Amino acid sequence: MSFPEQDLGLIGAVGRMYRRLRAERGSDELNDTQFTVLAMVTREGPRTPSELGAFAGVTPPSMHQAIGCLVDAGLVVREPDPHDGRKVLVVPTATGEQFADEVRRRRHEWLGARLDALSPEERQTLAAAARILRDIADS
Repeated sequence: MSFPEQDLGLIGAVGRMYRRLRAERGSDELNDTQFTVLAMVTREGPRTPSELGAFAGVTPPSMHQAIGCLVDAGLVVREPDPHDGRKVLVVPTATGEQFADEVRRRRHEWLGARLDALSPEERQTLAAAARILRDIADS
């Protein structure tokens, strides 16, 4: 299948943005899945491994490994689910909260500076594009 030139430009732009935001993470300690898990539990609260795996789009063994690495790093803990004793919740530690907050701060600082340099029309176009990209990603 061939792509129109503008589609290839979009793919390249999205890829570059992803790599740039990933670089702002500033740490190679965590892989993408591990950081996705940490970001989700610090932003949205404790989650089961199944919920995290579905969100991250990885298999249960991969999620188990990612959570294990985060536990070993002291960024999350496993706790029994108070509503269902058969389940476990992944809960961020204070260190995990601080780590995720610092990554968010760096990313927002970098991106905010770039967005501030845009014209109001460019920011409006980018907001519309973000909605479209989110819809595509969620499909």
